[in-house]
Amino acid sequence: MDILKDHDFMPIFIDMFRELPCLWQINHPDYKSQTKRKAALDNLLQFAKSVIPTADITYLKILIGGLRSTYLREHKKVLDSQRSGAADDIYVPRLWYYDRLHFLLPSTPAEASEDQPGPSILEEVEEPSWSQEDLSQDEALECGSQEEAGEVLFKAKV
Repeated sequence: MDILKDHDFMPIFIDMFRELPCLWQINHPDYKSQTKRKAALDNLLQFAKSVIPTADITYLKILIGGLRSTYLREHKKVLDSQRSGAADDIYVPRLWYYDRLHFLLPSTPAEASEDQPGPSILEEVEEPSWSQEDLSQDEALECGSQEEAGEVLFKAKV
């Protein structure tokens, strides 16, 4: 049975998850408390076990992670289609539980006013790629072995 297609289980699960902000809201005072987060997960686990008897904490974390990543991927598609400027071609999410997961969005000024330009926190940032030639000997030692650092020093002298 595909749990994500269960229209009886998922709405209740998502509502229970929303009522436990220590699991998803990073500004919540209990977000960094491992004991409170474990208690909240145990609470969710008891409900999940009523449908999936073999569920455990690991399964629950995977389920929540999957929900979050799927929702954020769909939301990014919506934002990208809105930014494209084609008013008649706005992406419509295909997830039946998409609207229930809006609480996962961070409340930032950029999210509050979509019409203002600026980078979205959902956009991917290109990370710089450094080659060994770009690193000093000290940086190479931090990144790799001493032999790599010697190669960098040798290349720098040549």
